[in-house]
Amino acid sequence: MNAPRIPGNDYGVLSPPAPGAWEPRLPVSVVIPARAHQEKLDLTLAALAAQTYPSHLLEVIVVDDGSAPPLRLPEIVPDNTRLLRVPDGRWGIAWALETGTAAAGGEVIHRMDADIVACRDHVEAHMRWHHLADYLVVLGTLRFTAMAGTPPTASEVQIAVAKDRTDSLFDPDPDHGHDWIAELVAAHRDFRDAPSPLLHRVHVGATVSLPAALLKAAGGMDTSLRLGEDTELGYRLTQTGAVFVPDAEALGWHLGTTTAMRRPGEVRRHNDPFIADRVPYRRNLRSEGGRQWLVPYVDVVVDARDASFEDVRASVDGALASTLPDVHVTLTGPWASLTGERRAPLDDPLLDLRLVHGQYAHDGRVSFVERVPPTSLPAPFRLTCPAGWVPGAESLAMLIRQADEDDEGLLLVALEENGSGVVAARLERTAAVARALRLARDGESLDDVIADLYGATWLDAESWRFRPTAAAYPVWATDRNREAVRWRAEAESRRREAERAQRQVTALKSELKELRAAAAKGSRDTVRWKEKAEQRRLEAVALRQAQERSLLRRAARRLRGLTEGPAG
Repeated sequence: MNAPRIPGNDYGVLSPPAPGAWEPRLPVSVVIPARAHQEKLDLTLAALAAQTYPSHLLEVIVVDDGSAPPLRLPEIVPDNTRLLRVPDGRWGIAWALETGTAAAGGEVIHRMDADIVACRDHVEAHMRWHHLADYLVVLGTLRFTAMAGTPPTASEVQIAVAKDRTDSLFDPDPDHGHDWIAELVAAHRDFRDAPSPLLHRVHVGATVSLPAALLKAAGGMDTSLRLGEDTELGYRLTQTGAVFVPDAEALGWHLGTTTAMRRPGEVRRHNDPFIADRVPYRRNLRSEGGRQWLVPYVDVVVDARDASFEDVRASVDGALASTLPDVHVTLTGPWASLTGERRAPLDDPLLDLRLVHGQYAHDGRVSFVERVPPTSLPAPFRLTCPAGWVPGAESLAMLIRQADEDDEGLLLVALEENGSGVVAARLERTAAVARALRLARDGESLDDVIADLYGATWLDAESWRFRPTAAAYPVWATDRNREAVRWRAEAESRRREAERAQRQVTALKSELKELRAAAAKGSRDTVRWKEKAEQRRLEAVALRQAQERSLLRRAARRLRGLTEGPAG
């Protein structure tokens, strides 16, 4: 396939055909992990028996994960349907999927849960995308039903799906659904603008399809996981350069609710430690200091081949002293040449290499390889740092923040210029390199492809706090644990001060509330006395006016008496 170049996750460059308006050619294997609930499985298989995708290109593999009694294939199933069982001693969804995909013959693996009733063109809607590019992960859209009342029979399901009347089978459950996925997709322009750290979040396993070769490149299922296997696989698929396509036309019914809906708190509590160890993007789950993790956030590569011990040590120690808690260092060199035959220790031609190995041989954060693989999968970032240049404590965190601002694939930090050209440190996004390796043409510069698909930027050493060994080491070097303890004590002291300040603020707020209440009461009293005073004033004015009128009347009577004289 001449795969099209999709920048980031913007699959809008593809034009999928409408269902029924194209000619399929890729075989697909629908793998269904199942445990108990035979009645739901029967409906799932009946719906698959009525799909529009050509039956000769469709196989269905049901994998029984230790059901008691064992599951069976019902009467209504697709033409090419098999029932397998998870091998003895193995259990869980991940093992069921691994068992099914190992037996699958399709170029595309479509994982579907055993409680899904797919609409008539559900599989076809998925597959139209896979005919356009071979690095897509397609996700279906589900509506949930509580299955109130008597459920339909398998025959009724097959007939309704075949007549494209799937909506008539069930009533929607208004209280449950994947609304969070819909909101996430809508917030990022149908997920076309979704940044790399977000992609894996929509990878839920109920109905998802991907090329079998892409699944293999990602490493298959993590069979050590009992829950959260879909999230973890979604993360690794991101690192292979996969593009995630949520298809609103690949519709289906989910029969009942999921465990995550019924017991969300317990599911999160169970999954968090395992996801934290395997998915570096979940930064909120890696808040503890002094920890090592299964999958690092960034792999720092230092070539020790032709460098001095002092230069290599400075670069490695600078990387390990990063403020990021999940850094791994990979040292490249001819380590196999460090044999144990007799030698003159101080005149050993491999002395520097031997000193480097002795310095870090027992540090769990450092590994030794002859050469690095093309990408740092499953780590999401790789920093290649020339020996003799030391990243500052904040350099790695700053570079990753910069890369994530625009989801850039490559940052180049210009360190110096010599006769061979510009010496640079390289921060590579694993997903971008993997995508570029897949799509680069013969003779084409990999960096140019990365820049085209994800973007690339040159930076300067001073702003990003890279310094040469002579300027950085050992002036900055300290006991890392002692420093960690000191800063933790400092943080705890500041926390106690903050708590005291908060208590004082709370007390002041309470006092202020009381004063305001007293002031308000005083204001009300003032108004009341003002009203009384005004009433007394008005009464006094009225009394004075009454007195004046009374005096005037008496004076008038006297005046009349004087003018009229005595009667007679």
